[in-house]
Amino acid sequence: MTSLAADRTRCDWVGDDPLMVAYHDDEWGTPEHDDRRLFELLTLEGAQAGLSWTTILRKREGYRRAFAGFDPQVVARFDDGDVERLLGDPGIVRHRGKVTSTVSNAARVLAVQDDVGSLDTLVWSFVDGTPVVRRPETTADLPSQTDESRALARELQRRGFRFVGPTTVYAFMQAAGLVDDHLVHCFRAG
Repeated sequence: MTSLAADRTRCDWVGDDPLMVAYHDDEWGTPEHDDRRLFELLTLEGAQAGLSWTTILRKREGYRRAFAGFDPQVVARFDDGDVERLLGDPGIVRHRGKVTSTVSNAARVLAVQDDVGSLDTLVWSFVDGTPVVRRPETTADLPSQTDESRALARELQRRGFRFVGPTTVYAFMQAAGLVDDHLVHCFRAG
């Protein structure tokens, strides 16, 4: 559970928004292996492109509702009528490309599950199953992409995923704990 204790030192990017604090303290950099949660994080990182992460976190429950709890079997069956309905939903980012990519990516998740067993197996193979731990001094020291994120982005794109460029994929890797980039002074770096 998140502690809003003032004596905790966090990564510089967190600020004091309780939503961001909770996200940082409870999720960011924590290894995730559930395919639905990985699909959710990949979707949210793609939705964030051009927007603030706070905006996406504020819409997270709307995304969960709109996209059937990120069940890829359900979302992959969404049709044009569902897309039009979603484009009118103020609970999500109403960008046609981002909405249609989520539907398309759900089908890609199912294909990955058929091919290698799980999305988890695929994405974690790019870090040999172990989180890459870095301890940068400042937020400015964080890379926007890495060799691993470029390689994973290429593989996801080869498999037909959309909104998965190397910068988005690196943010996904941080969110899903494939990479642990908590700053050296952060209490989570312990």
